[in-house]
Amino acid sequence: MRDKTRRERYEEKKPSAKTYPISIATVNFMHDGNLGYLIRSAACFGAQCVHVIGSVPHPRILRALSGTLTDYVQLKRHSNPTAFLEHTKENDIKLISAEINDVAVSIEKYRFDFDKPVCIVVGHEETGIPTEIIKQSDSVYIPMPGVGFCLNTSQAGNIMLYEAVKQYEAQSRFLEEWIEECYIHHP
Repeated sequence: MRDKTRRERYEEKKPSAKTYPISIATVNFMHDGNLGYLIRSAACFGAQCVHVIGSVPHPRILRALSGTLTDYVQLKRHSNPTAFLEHTKENDIKLISAEINDVAVSIEKYRFDFDKPVCIVVGHEETGIPTEIIKQSDSVYIPMPGVGFCLNTSQAGNIMLYEAVKQYEAQSRFLEEWIEECYIHHP
């Protein structure tokens, strides 16, 4: 049995927790649980923010669905896709949409570019990502060799966040090793 509450464990971990120049955007989910689960994932993977395009459920609902992690992740609400796109342009944010389309690249081959902040976009459970956002994004798909062809939107967001953080960490390690190597051989 645990002797500490979730909040106590979060507060204990907070000083050593990492945050990355990565955010995730949702498009007016039908099911509050999907947003709650993405907030939880954003907190676990160190995303800076969750952008919500459309309505946001009551904080009490999100707190329960996110494992109380809503207090540790910034939520930004955008009234519609156009407002979201204006925000990303004003803040020079690179968009990567999790979408199965003719130009999508497999996540296994896609290389995140962290020269500027990155925002992963996951779509509505039935209608996907609005066309105007896809047109401003790189499209990335998650290979699914099984009989299914479409993941739950929060699951897709989890995989995309994991891959982005993995690549960020790998690029950071490479840069640190390169700088160290240069300094050792060329002081």
